Amino acid sequence: MKRGAGIFLLVALVLLIPVLTQAQCSICTKTASQLGEGPAKGLNAGILYMMMIPLGIMGVIGYRWWARERQL
Repeated sequence: MKRGAGIFLLVALVLLIPVLTQAQCSICTKTASQLGEGPAKGLNAGILYMMMIPLGIMGVIGYRWWARERQL
């Protein structure tokens, strides 16, 4: 049962990734639309860059947790 739930969660996350990577707060969206196409792409790239550190930390913590549970 756990394996099926894990596979379902993985598929759901993969399907949501394009939606999540384009999400912005309303202020960022308004600012990006006023700046034009070039700066808007830079703003999106900056947001994704800032997301990498927390997601990387969570990934490392999750991997270490998984590895420890696997040893027990």
